[in-house]
Amino acid sequence: MDIYQVIKEPHITEKGNLQKELYNQISFKVHKRANKIEIRRAVEALFKKKVIDVRTMNVRGKKRRVGRYAGRKPDWKKAIVTLAPGESVEFFEGV
Repeated sequence: MDIYQVIKEPHITEKGNLQKELYNQISFKVHKRANKIEIRRAVEALFKKKVIDVRTMNVRGKKRRVGRYAGRKPDWKKAIVTLAPGESVEFFEGV
C-alpha cells in the first residue's frame, strides 16, 4: 500500500494536543486495512521522524439524525504514533 493511502489525515483534537505536549504522540486517521508496520513506515517516510511506538484502534461511526431520517457516520481507524524524544511534527503552528 502506498504511504499516501495509509495516512489519510491528522486527527487534531484537544486530547490529541495534550498527548502531543505531554507524551510526544500524534494521532492520525489511517486506512482501515493498514497495519502497524505500514503506519510506522509511512510516518517515517512522510515526516522524516523516528517512530518509537504505534497503537491502533477501530472507531465506530456515530449515529446521526437529520429530521426523521436516521443514519450512521462511517467507521474508521485511528493510529496514535509515539515519536522519539526531541522529535516533533508541527501541523498548524503559526496559523
